[in-house]
Parts: sequence; C-alpha cells; structure tokens
Amino acid sequence: MIIGILKEPGDENRVALLPESVASLVQLKVDVRLEKGAGESAFVSDQAYEEAGAKITTRDDILTASKLIVGINPPTSDEINKIPSGTVLLAVLEPLTNNSLVHQLLEKELSGFSLDSIPRTTRAQAMDVLSSMATVAGYKAVLMAADHLSKFFPMFMTAAGSIIPAKVLILGAGVAGLQAIATARKLGAVVEAFDVRAAVKEEVESLGAKFVEVEGAKDEASAGGYAVEQTEEFKQKQRQVIEDHVAKSDVVITTAQIPGREAPRLISTKAVEQMKAGSVIVDLAAVSGGNCELTKNNETIRHQGVTIIGNSNLPSGMPFDASKMFGKNVVNFLKLIIDPEGELNLNFEDDIVKGTCITHQKEIVNERVKNAFAQKV
Repeated sequence: MIIGILKEPGDENRVALLPESVASLVQLKVDVRLEKGAGESAFVSDQAYEEAGAKITTRDDILTASKLIVGINPPTSDEINKIPSGTVLLAVLEPLTNNSLVHQLLEKELSGFSLDSIPRTTRAQAMDVLSSMATVAGYKAVLMAADHLSKFFPMFMTAAGSIIPAKVLILGAGVAGLQAIATARKLGAVVEAFDVRAAVKEEVESLGAKFVEVEGAKDEASAGGYAVEQTEEFKQKQRQVIEDHVAKSDVVITTAQIPGREAPRLISTKAVEQMKAGSVIVDLAAVSGGNCELTKNNETIRHQGVTIIGNSNLPSGMPFDASKMFGKNVVNFLKLIIDPEGELNLNFEDDIVKGTCITHQKEIVNERVKNAFAQKV
C-alpha cells in the first residue's frame, strides 16, 4: 500500500510526519511517498526522508497513486477531485464546520478520517493530535505574551528597586490552558485560571495557580471532556467575574472553545478598556470567532494600549517538535488500520476507527457529524 504525505499549504510550517515516523511506517511494510519539500519549513530535508525510506515525488503523484493520503490540512476542492474513489484521506477535516468538504468526500466516495474527531478516551490518548497541538499552543502563547508585555514576568529584587511579578489570567483549563499555566508559573508570574468545569480545579491548583470559581456551571460528562454551552444566567454571572479579574491582569490567555460552534465571548470591549495600558491578550480561539470581542483572526491589534493577539495556529511557530508530536499521534492511529502485510484494514468494530471516520462508501460514519447533518436537513 502506498501512503502519501502532502506538503502543507500557505504559512503552515508543520509537516504531518517527520522522518522518524516515516521509518516506523516503513517497518509496517508500506510504501511511503512524500511531496518534494514537504519538510523544509519544519527544517527537515528531502534527503532525511529518503534515508528513512520515503520516495520523494510530486503532489499530483501522491494525489493519484496513494491508497492513503496523510496531511494536517485537507487538499483543496480541485485536488480532491483528482483523488480516485476508494482512497483514504487522513487529516484535520473539521467536519462539524466544513460542510462542503464532507459533501465532496461523499460524492467522490472517499474514506475521510478526521484527526480532530479521535475519541477523547484513555486508549486514544496516544493518537490525540488536538491535545498534542494544544500543548504546543499553550506554551507558545505564554512566550508570545511575555515578548509583547511591557513588564517582566518574574519578581526581581534589584539595586534599582523591586519588580513585582506579572499577573496572568488563563481562561479555559484544558490542555492548552494547563500548559499555559505551567509555563507562566515557570517564568515567575502569579497565575489565575477560570474554567466552567469544576473538575479541573485540582489540576489548576496543582500547577500553582489560583482557580477562579463561578457557581452554577453546567458540567456534562457526556461532552467528552469539552466545555458545554451554559445557561444565560450563568453567562451573565461569569461575565462579571471574568471582567473583574481581567481588569487586574497584565496578561490574559484565552483557550475556550466548543467543537462545531463559535467560541464563547468571555472578554467584552468594556473589559479590555479596563485593563492597564501595556497589557496583553492572546486569543487561541481566534479562528472560531475569538473569546475576546475585539479579536481579529491572524492579526495583532492594539486597543487603548492593550495588545490583542489573535492566533489559532501557534503550533506552526514551533514546527519541528509540533510535527514530531503530530506524526507520532498519526503513526499510532495508522497502526489500527494497517494489517501485518502492510495493507489497509478498516475495522469499524474498533471504536477509535469508527469514531475518527467521517465518510466511507458514500455514507457518514461518525455519529456526531451524522446528527449535525441531520439537523441541517
């Protein structure tokens, strides 16, 4: 079986698999082909891939000859039309919002597997690209905030006087938020964190941060560890508490997202205007509308002296290790669908395989995506 690895488009610096992951696939008896220059932005040469056992080829060859195509971002609509029916596409498809892509996969009879739909279960942790990339994003968000902040993060006692530590507020204590807490604490900041899920309080406090509580949150176990939509009464109470803490913070890092929906608005324009000039907001939910009312996706703006950074793809700024983590997750998943002879084996009795599959043989397989499409009909 031929597995093809695509070069990522635009400003994306990551690559789906590094040479070490390619070597793992070669050991599984598959033929790996790589688009020329796919690893350059991650500082990996074509020669390194060839030494790992990959064949360097063209994009068209990968699209037309591969039985399984791997990427971080899916191919364009025109490129999908070149892919033969029955081919497996493995990428971050964002099926809950990318309706046109799902329809095209159905029409082309392609088996689409979405890496952002891998079940959040203990067994699937080694394949969870969302958690891996959130780790990178949380780390990079703090470094970016420190770079833009007009103050030090740690406390200093100097001959020129004392420097008080920066106050950092993390909104959302998922993987990205927890990594942001850990990084900010290592840099010496005083850290607070808010999350609607009371279950994360212990984790937040174990990292040395204070947990900001708002009573009355709805915390559903059925959401698979994600945040859920809250009542309007709770949202109003939440806005006031957050606004009070935002005003006192030097840095705010927002990470709150709800799959398939716009990001919850946690920071109003009024709250931003109450912050001290020189403060920084890093909004990791920018691509889904942003947690801050003023956020602009892929832009850094300044409002009344407050810098607001809208960046939902911080992992691209650390391409080598982000690609390394992403690739290991991918290889762990591929081991579920490659048989001992190196051929494709789609076992839909496996809950991870079924949960990750979006389309197969002109049908929607993933239950969440199927329900979302049924509601739109």
